[in-house]
Amino acid sequence: MKATGIFRRIDELGRIVIPKEIRKNLHIREGDSIEIYITENEEIMLRKYSSLKNIKDFAQRFTDSIYSLLKNNILVTDKDHIIAASGECKKEYLEKKIDEEVTAFIERRNNILEKHKKEIHFLEDQKVECTYVIEPICVEGEVEGLFIIFSTGDPITETEQKIARIATEFFMKYLEE
Repeated sequence: MKATGIFRRIDELGRIVIPKEIRKNLHIREGDSIEIYITENEEIMLRKYSSLKNIKDFAQRFTDSIYSLLKNNILVTDKDHIIAASGECKKEYLEKKIDEEVTAFIERRNNILEKHKKEIHFLEDQKVECTYVIEPICVEGEVEGLFIIFSTGDPITETEQKIARIATEFFMKYLEE
């Protein structure tokens, strides 16, 4: 554990404020959920909650299955990281931090089909020229992450867009149960 040297008092309602510097550093935004743990040493530990990260093994098997049919790269993100990756990009992308460009897609809640090769930053400091489809994964009305199919070769089509839409619907129903 890393000491911050920051102290906060608990108010009359039992609340504490997480300092802005820490929220910014950990990409914690207003409305994000936080998990609270008590360690063996009776310390309180806070962790940013991601419903998608809790199913990352399932998401990986799911994307691997889709990849075996499509042969296009597939990514599943939560709000901060790539939690599942299939295809040529798997080793390079898995569990890496997503770029602000991808975070902006989450905030805009847009479905995107890019049929013409375009440069995009999926990861920080790494760009790829590709065609892609991006579908938001919503849980109880909130965007929790993205389902992305991209290709550096043949263009992405409406078929991949439909598959991405079906996949996001599946994730949404799975997470809401």
